[in-house]
Amino acid sequence: MHPVPKPILCYVTDRHALDCAPTPAVRNADLPEAALQTPIALRDAIRNAATAGMDWIQIREKDFQGRALSELTRFAVEDTRGSGARILINDRLDVAVATGAHGVHLGGTSFPVDAVVQWRRSAHRTDFLIGVSCHSLENAREAERKGAGYAFFGPIFATPSKAAFGPPQGIERLREVCAAVSIPVLAIGGIDLQNASECIAAGAAGVAAIRMFQDARDLAAVVARLHALPAAYMA
Repeated sequence: MHPVPKPILCYVTDRHALDCAPTPAVRNADLPEAALQTPIALRDAIRNAATAGMDWIQIREKDFQGRALSELTRFAVEDTRGSGARILINDRLDVAVATGAHGVHLGGTSFPVDAVVQWRRSAHRTDFLIGVSCHSLENAREAERKGAGYAFFGPIFATPSKAAFGPPQGIERLREVCAAVSIPVLAIGGIDLQNASECIAAGAAGVAAIRMFQDARDLAAVVARLHALPAAYMA
């Protein structure tokens, strides 16, 4: 049992919160233009997150269709190559596999976790990350039991993007979940520079956020400050 040397930081994308003009040059120019143009600001945000030292980048553009999401993911994988950042795709295992992404993040309506774990085993992709969004202790235990490699738990604090999942879970419930499972738990929902340390102290292996990372004026400084937090999670 060894402590994780630094908290895992995951930037979750949301192009709707960016000033997104489409890129003028699209690799597959013969495909429907409106559906496939990758927004310049989103691509820049992904590249900047990797350059700043982000550990994981979750592409969570839920309204992108398969080909548009594949185009964006190919850009992301290429733009971040060599940075150490791992690209995770929300829901779409097919897109993650086809584009060389590093993992998939599953929600309540995604592929069953155990089916994805079975695919990973048969494909000999032991390095492929499989994560699950959880909103209760039971969800987290089930995710671990079925073979997930990590879990997002939240919302910990009030945030507009997670309002549909009910009232905030709070730090004590996060602490309970972290103590109950052995897989890494990342806190999500309303995380900022002031409360991230509370999440790590409660046992979270890291934090995931949209606004804290996407809106940062000096993202490298934010990443450095969070990576310096003492880790409570034990691997």
